[in-house]
This record gives sequence, structure tokens and C-alpha cells, in this order.
Amino acid sequence: MKTFKPEIIFEDAFILAVNKPAGMLSIPDRFNPDLPNLISYFKPKFPELIPVHRLDKFTSGVILLAKDAETHKKLSELFLSRDVEKYYIAIVDGTPEPESGHIDVPLAESTVTRGKMLVHKRGKPSVTDYKVLRKFGKYSLIYLRLHTGRMHQIRVHMQYLGNPLIVDELYGHRSKFYLSEIKHRNFKQSKFEDEQPLLSRQPLHAEKVVFDHPITGIRTEITATMPKDMEAVLRQMEKWLD
Repeated sequence: MKTFKPEIIFEDAFILAVNKPAGMLSIPDRFNPDLPNLISYFKPKFPELIPVHRLDKFTSGVILLAKDAETHKKLSELFLSRDVEKYYIAIVDGTPEPESGHIDVPLAESTVTRGKMLVHKRGKPSVTDYKVLRKFGKYSLIYLRLHTGRMHQIRVHMQYLGNPLIVDELYGHRSKFYLSEIKHRNFKQSKFEDEQPLLSRQPLHAEKVVFDHPITGIRTEITATMPKDMEAVLRQMEKWLD
């Protein structure tokens, strides 16, 4: 069984910031509270901890937790007023055109597939800025800033551009990513049935948040190191595709 070890990357008397590992829930699951989640993990040491926002289970990176109700209230207000800058890194298929831009399309939950989001005029405003950091042939490393916080926002917005994450069973082309896809131009999975995947989750990492501390007023910037699985993919792309 996989061991999840979230890393504390910032702490003061009011806020705990954690680098959440991919595969760990932000909060306890309603139907299976024993699944690994941040709140249960830290509860023995911080029994009053309150989540302020969430990340998808398979998204890694910065997540903020409040140590008391007053801090939670004020941090939540910052998120609602869009006064928390949120930056992400993703690895996608292809290269967006143009290589930097502003996506402003509404997102709504699908009425056909539960838990799936889609671009639709009946949806809520959803805004993402993006820019290409590096190009690796058929793939790109993208830097994104979220101005809103809709479910699956980056995943749907990149699909909308025609550049879904390289692993995204719901919005992309594959559920696993193999080294052979980097090394062989005419990759066909049937030829590599015994190969272990290089990546088995969406390569999306919440790298940084920036905000004015709701209690101290200090401008606060918190950065989370990229996880090893995404680093491994980028190293292989640098080796074979640069």
C-alpha cells in the first residue's frame, strides 16, 4: 500500500500550508473516511485544522489549511474575492497556439456524465491564463494562473484549447503515459504490453500561491516542489526530445 507523506512547506500561528502528494484526498471522503486525506493525516497534531480550498485527488501541490475558525473565515473571503494568486504547472499534448493567452469560457457540470465538467454557456465564469515554458516535440510544459476555481478547470480549459494533459482519462487521450511514447514516434501500446507506465495520473501541480496574510497583513508567497513523477517525465523528454 502506498504511503502518503504530505510535506509542511509553511506554518505560523494561523496557517498551515502543505505540499499535497498526488493520490491523497484533500478532505475525508464522505463514503469512505478511511481513505488517505490531509485532514486525517494532520489531525493528531492539529485537531482544529480546517480546509480552506481543495485540490483534485491526483493533483499535487500547495494547499492551505486554517488553524482556527477566524483565520478560515478570512482566508475563505480572500479566495472568494479572487485575492489569492494561484499558479500551476502542467504537461500537455502538443503546443497551444498562441503560446501564451487568456482563456475565458464558462464551465458547467455535464448532465450526462456525473463528475465531468464541460464548456457551456449555462456554466459559471471560468478564467485561466497560460504560457508555454518549454516545448518537447509533441508535448509542452505549461505554466498557468487560475483566476477562478471551478472543478477540473485547468483540465477542461486545456482540452478546450486542443492540448489536454498527457494523462487524463476524462478529458484527454490516455490513462497512462509510457517512455516509449517519447522514444518511438509510431508508438502503439499493443507493442509494449509489458512496459511500466512512466506516469499514471494527470501531470498537474499547484506550484505556488501568493496572498496578503489575512491576520498579519504580510505579503506571503508559498511554493511547492514539483513531484518526482512529473520530474521524471520531463527528464526523459529533455533527454529524447530536446
